[in-house]
Amino acid sequence: MSFAQRWRDIRTGFERPFWVANISELFERLSYYAAFASLARYLHEILQFPTERVGTLTGFFGGLVWFLPVFGGTLADRMGFRRALSLAYLILSCAYFLLGSLGAPWLGPVRDNVPLVALVTFVLALPALGVALVKPSVVGTTARASKENVRSIGYSIYYTLVNIGGAAGPYVASFVHRHLSVENVFRVAALSVFLMFVGVLLFFREPRRHDEVETTSLAQAGRNFWTVVSNPRFMLFLLIFTGYWIVYWQEFITFPLYVHAYINPQTDTELLLVTGPLVVIVLTLAINILTQKFHALTAISAGTLITALAWIILIVRPTVTGAILTLVAVALGEITQSPRYYEYISRLAPSGQQGTYMGFAFLPLGIGSLIGGKFGGFLMHYFGEVKHQPEMMWWVITGVGVATAVLLWVYDKLLRPRVVDNVVEAAAD
Repeated sequence: MSFAQRWRDIRTGFERPFWVANISELFERLSYYAAFASLARYLHEILQFPTERVGTLTGFFGGLVWFLPVFGGTLADRMGFRRALSLAYLILSCAYFLLGSLGAPWLGPVRDNVPLVALVTFVLALPALGVALVKPSVVGTTARASKENVRSIGYSIYYTLVNIGGAAGPYVASFVHRHLSVENVFRVAALSVFLMFVGVLLFFREPRRHDEVETTSLAQAGRNFWTVVSNPRFMLFLLIFTGYWIVYWQEFITFPLYVHAYINPQTDTELLLVTGPLVVIVLTLAINILTQKFHALTAISAGTLITALAWIILIVRPTVTGAILTLVAVALGEITQSPRYYEYISRLAPSGQQGTYMGFAFLPLGIGSLIGGKFGGFLMHYFGEVKHQPEMMWWVITGVGVATAVLLWVYDKLLRPRVVDNVVEAAAD
């Protein structure tokens, strides 16, 4: 297929809701990653939580954000994506503002009467309520508002825009942290998603495919949810893939603390975290084109292995340059698997259940963050503060990733749903 034909397909293959939803997702990700990039050091250096507690709290923030879309997808199918997105962005704007106001005088009476860890845990849970509706709504809109011949490209565009937000978020966090205060990072995040609330109300229209089966009742939504939960092969795949995210989320949970404590305390770790998203922005479409002939599970397994082995760079070269190279390698693994992962699950979803299935697509991200936070905090405390061999923690993380890649390969050989392969092969032809 010529470049001109591919460009025509892209221009005509997506309806307006696709672009509105995905652009709004860019700003939602900016807000999320700005908050995430500052969170670990904020908890450790400003709120004075110990390393293990910081890992647990940071993992809880990321985990709940990604876990609740499992339920949010079912609600989004029922509510409609327009109402779900507008409500989500309103919730997020309030949640991030509150997160940035933990030290404000008007919260003084609450801080005096509630243990700090309980208050922080409660506030960290609030953004998850919004993201629970955003993620399945955006990827569901991508499925509904994309023609079949460009759906794979659609998810690459989605993932590229996500990573533009992912790159802008840490950069904004770095700028605001240096010139204002770390608390204002969360307030800027609140402003970003509030603007998206206004944008969705003004420009987004509910996408509806002609062959789409509408979810007409909460009972039907519940049946859709149960259909996914009771699919053992699908749930096993999600469980195995959790290992990838235990490894990946160390980039935000322990990596900033590790660089600050054991490599260079003067490093701007928020700015450092721009590296991965920039690599993704530049290379996602190219790598997607190079790997589009591969079976989806083959690409997912390969990306998992690349991300696992990336942390060896930090062991061999414990410098800021080595840290940057590690983030580049982690990003290469990410962009090898992620677009194909969303494509794979979107093709499993029956008509009318895209929101539910795509909500479940985020389950490994959530469980991986919840486990990875506590696990990473423990490893950093044990190997860094007890054994004084901090680099050993990355061997353990690498081992988890390699084991996950092996399990995915076994799943691919024994349990891959053949119907998905047939659809992908037909689309490629």
